[in-house]
Amino acid sequence: MSEPALDNDDLWISLRRHTQARIGLGRSGSALPTRHRLELQTAHAAARDAVHSPFEPDTVAAGLPGMPTVRVRSAAGDRLTYLQRPDLGRRLDPTDRAHLPVGEWDVAFVVADGLSSRAVHEHAAAVVRGTAARLAGWRIAPVVLAEQARVALGDDVGAAMGAEMVVVLVGERPGMSAADSLGAYLTYRPVPGVTTDADRNCLSNIRPPLGLTYETAAGKLAALMGRARESGVTGVGLKDESDALPV
Repeated sequence: MSEPALDNDDLWISLRRHTQARIGLGRSGSALPTRHRLELQTAHAAARDAVHSPFEPDTVAAGLPGMPTVRVRSAAGDRLTYLQRPDLGRRLDPTDRAHLPVGEWDVAFVVADGLSSRAVHEHAAAVVRGTAARLAGWRIAPVVLAEQARVALGDDVGAAMGAEMVVVLVGERPGMSAADSLGAYLTYRPVPGVTTDADRNCLSNIRPPLGLTYETAAGKLAALMGRARESGVTGVGLKDESDALPV
């Protein structure tokens, strides 16, 4: 016996169960129905809060027991400057650069507030712990907690610390369906002002249960790091084949 046909409302309800995208919302006159309009306004407010909420490095440090941390700022002195001058968010404050520990590190983890401190507070420590647990024998630098920071700040940190590769965990730009999405960017032998985004590997949308889980993100990241060490390259020259590799 064939399945009964779905009417349009039932079809959209069924489809919405499988996505966070706002689809098939209908309309009331020439506008969205009130319920959906209020949901959109709430999501927009959450995105704005994520961008402007202050970074709390103590929150991240508390989730990294046994792992030393060091705190730095970018050259953007405040949040407004950070938002208006992306270039300053890519450079370390000169005073803080001088205080970074220098060594023969295999990897430096940088936890950066980016555009969502909420994402960093909720997810970053778990990803650092999970990845580090898979790096037996690696020389891991003290975790750098960076304020008013963008992804490329990791290049400055890596060069200053002498790290072979850098992993930047950063709050991603909030959208209307996610204000707590964390990104992880891996760069091999970064050079400030020379390294480009094409030289990085990115894992995006780390935010269980609706995005990548911590275990999946840590496994993929550790696998990429191992292959980067073998090949001496990250970015477009390094593909994610972690699903086919034992981690």
